[in-house]
Amino acid sequence: MKNLLFVVVIFLLMAGCNQTSKKTAVTEANNDFSFVFMTDIHITKERRADEGLLQAIDTINKMAPDFVLTGGDNIMDALGQSFATSDSLYSLYSETIENLKMPVYNTMGNHEVFGLYESSGVDPSAEEYGKKMYENRLAKRYYSFDHQNWHFIVLDAIGFTDDRHYYGHIDNEQIEWLKSDLEQTGKERPVVISTHIPLLSVGEQIMVGPTEAFNAGSIVTNANEVREIIEQYNTKLVLQGHLHFLEDINYNGIHYITGGAVSAQWWQGPRFGMEEGFLKIDVSGDNFTWQYIDFGWEPKE
Repeated sequence: MKNLLFVVVIFLLMAGCNQTSKKTAVTEANNDFSFVFMTDIHITKERRADEGLLQAIDTINKMAPDFVLTGGDNIMDALGQSFATSDSLYSLYSETIENLKMPVYNTMGNHEVFGLYESSGVDPSAEEYGKKMYENRLAKRYYSFDHQNWHFIVLDAIGFTDDRHYYGHIDNEQIEWLKSDLEQTGKERPVVISTHIPLLSVGEQIMVGPTEAFNAGSIVTNANEVREIIEQYNTKLVLQGHLHFLEDINYNGIHYITGGAVSAQWWQGPRFGMEEGFLKIDVSGDNFTWQYIDFGWEPKE
């Protein structure tokens, strides 16, 4: 195993990465569980990416978490690809992920959007254009589920521009649904949110420069609105992808963890010193700890 070179930790209000409980009532032993967050897999037959994912899956199976939550960009790309290429990548991902011995919950990434770019040659009238292919093959674009006493919310953070590009955005339909879902969940149950494009990050400042601003494709542009909603509840954790970057920002009592990337530098080695990997999150009662797992992938030159 290679060592992870760095993790950015901002506004860390307590030692380590243990989240202090806001509520102490829920401490039953049967609320102890673990899960894996694996983001930016970018599976393809090229660069031995399918072999790499199988190696990650083997590592996860040995850890035996309760379930796996993906963070989006599960396939290499459908934005600028033909139907045949996109269809084959979805099939490859679906077939490969079946090797996991536990349930899998998927999050939509921008590279799952079919034919958005004009270079794809796909007309918007195509049957599975846009997010329809993802919804037909993998999951709803947003949904929630419960595990033990914890509530998990999966969001679709991909907006479309009029000129057929993507940007980070949580649409009004989801905003209203999110409010309703959290209201039904209540203010005591711990909440985890998964979003591909981050709600909060310092990635650009570290990877590019200290004064660098995010562009609309790298951050959720209405993140403040979303954060104001989730801060009203017992939200513990927001899991993010997209940047192929690892960070833990503790802001207003919520950890925003950008989870690196299973593919690191798109299956070509480390990215900013971070190896191919995923997060393992251990939950005990109302608390959690996390670690980044380097699964030992060695790309060929």
